[in-house]
Amino acid sequence: MPSSDSSAVPSFQHLAGPQRVFCGTGSLDGLSRELDRLGCKRAAVVCGASLARNGQALARVREAVGTRLAGVVAGAVEHSPVPAVLEVARELQGMQADAVIAVGGGSAIVTARAASIVLAEGPDVHRLCTQRGADGQWVSPRLARPKLPQWVIPTTPTTACVKAGSAVLEVSMGQRLALFDPKTRAQALFVDPELVATAPASLVLSASMNTLAMAVEGLESLQAHAFSDALLMQSLRLLARHLPVADTPAARCQLVLAAALCGQGTDFGGAGLASVLGHALGHSQGVANGLVNAAVLPHTMRFNAPATVRGVPQVAAALGAASDPALGAEEAIALVEALLDTLGLPRRLRDLGVSSSALPEIAGKAMGDWFLQRNPRPVQGVAELQAVLEAAW
Repeated sequence: MPSSDSSAVPSFQHLAGPQRVFCGTGSLDGLSRELDRLGCKRAAVVCGASLARNGQALARVREAVGTRLAGVVAGAVEHSPVPAVLEVARELQGMQADAVIAVGGGSAIVTARAASIVLAEGPDVHRLCTQRGADGQWVSPRLARPKLPQWVIPTTPTTACVKAGSAVLEVSMGQRLALFDPKTRAQALFVDPELVATAPASLVLSASMNTLAMAVEGLESLQAHAFSDALLMQSLRLLARHLPVADTPAARCQLVLAAALCGQGTDFGGAGLASVLGHALGHSQGVANGLVNAAVLPHTMRFNAPATVRGVPQVAAALGAASDPALGAEEAIALVEALLDTLGLPRRLRDLGVSSSALPEIAGKAMGDWFLQRNPRPVQGVAELQAVLEAAW
């Protein structure tokens, strides 16, 4: 007989927007049709300086855009600092762009989105960003003005390719500011084998580690549900299968798909402590966020273990364990560490050049990260964050 226990019925909402993905050889052929679909005549390409110097890669994009190309803005900078975002916005305005095509990794994609926001809403990013209210809750202001439609051609496996949020760096304060507008979510994603082959192996690996951490945290989340589990578990499967052979274009395309699945899944489950520490350490210590994620993830999983009984069996199953609801955090952590061991990554913060004397300041900065509110185990104060950092050091 079916159970009549209503507490066994999950309660959630799954509100997913349309996602158009073009993958494989010839995928860029769809870009002109996509622009025509919205009547765009002046599309601007936003990228970083290194991709702009790659004549062959840029030629492929130019050919795909054709006569609709308004120009190339090579102003994306690592961590998307506010001055760079404002400059890109000015260039988009000068070109009279009616569409944006972001080409590159996470910084190019985030810069393109953020520049489109400030172009429409004004340059005061402090007014536009997510803020902590008097009640301690984070609130994103409604950014109602129309935004330039976005298309994304990623060269690294970054979850930014499918997101609607844009975290920019306020350089003077050393803080990340979150700009959120669903209207800046990509109209379509193009996964081109030749373009994903252009990224340095180190960037591919770092971005994949960020995806790995976010997929694990999404499965650990208390907001996770059947749909987000499906996206995130498949993301982990693709990562485990293709990371060891990430030097081939085919494997890199699979890693980009893993990042897209993870980005969609974490829209519902959210991210957590490993991502928070990656943010805090990344720009302040000059270390790639993904490498920080790889070093801290086992330790954040242990910290969260009392609250992640539901999620860790899914992590373990996706990484190859038999599907067993009795599996605990240590089994899942062991599988994560086994995957990391195959990649030869630094496993301690000290190996990334992080000084132990910097840990208290890093913990203090991390307490102000909006991702922390979605961590499954509430963080009670700076001392708890410092203890996790010390364990990872």
